[in-house]
Amino acid sequence: MNQPVSIILPNYKTPELTRLCLRSIRKFTPRDAVRIIAVDNASADDSLDYLRSLSWIRLIERTPKDIEGMPPALMHTTAMDLALAEVDTPFVLSFHTDTIVYSPDWLDFLLGRINRSDRIAGVGSWKIEFFSPLRRFGKKLEAVETRAKVLLGLKKPEVRFLRSHCALYRTELLKRYTRGFGDGESAGKSIHKHLTDAGFIMEFIPPEVLIKYLDHLNHATMILNPEIGSRKTAALEARQSLADRMERFRDILADDSLDR
Repeated sequence: MNQPVSIILPNYKTPELTRLCLRSIRKFTPRDAVRIIAVDNASADDSLDYLRSLSWIRLIERTPKDIEGMPPALMHTTAMDLALAEVDTPFVLSFHTDTIVYSPDWLDFLLGRINRSDRIAGVGSWKIEFFSPLRRFGKKLEAVETRAKVLLGLKKPEVRFLRSHCALYRTELLKRYTRGFGDGESAGKSIHKHLTDAGFIMEFIPPEVLIKYLDHLNHATMILNPEIGSRKTAALEARQSLADRMERFRDILADDSLDR
């Protein structure tokens, strides 16, 4: 790997997920290919103890005073900017603790996509999910209905952007043309707009392609911390679904040799 990447990873009270995420990166990534900068948002739990135990990451610790009064979204995005300030590699990858790697080709794949043109400033996805043929058909019907509502003025058009659960950027362009992640909008939204307005390409990778390399366990932090989530993410069904999806990765989670 001749073009190193910095991975910025916010953390908040997800001990098992944090272990799984970092062990999956460690298992499927060349040791000299990435620098990981984790930012803990005053977790004060086992996830922070785990991060402290890893010699191969850079850890930034925030105190309760640092995040006092911040809503969860702002706590997350400002953590990302703390990490971004330390990035000096050609590429930076925003990541979540509920994004799990399971292919040794994942990083080469992302770098291959962004390196196809100097005009590509970022690659990633809107969502990482794969549906059965029947569910995909249902989603197409939903999309038709949504477009009709937009045309009738009954709904605002959806603004899509590279979401921060897995988005690879050219560091120099990100720092030159944007205000970073913590500017009051969803993480990555204004970045996407600023870079496209500057004439660069932000490439969406189809979810059915990206999911060959990694998966995103949607809303996992809120499911595991219901006090910051919604009624939907606090439901028992959501917790059971998350547990079922994590079961796929039990071998990675159990391999503590990956911490060394």
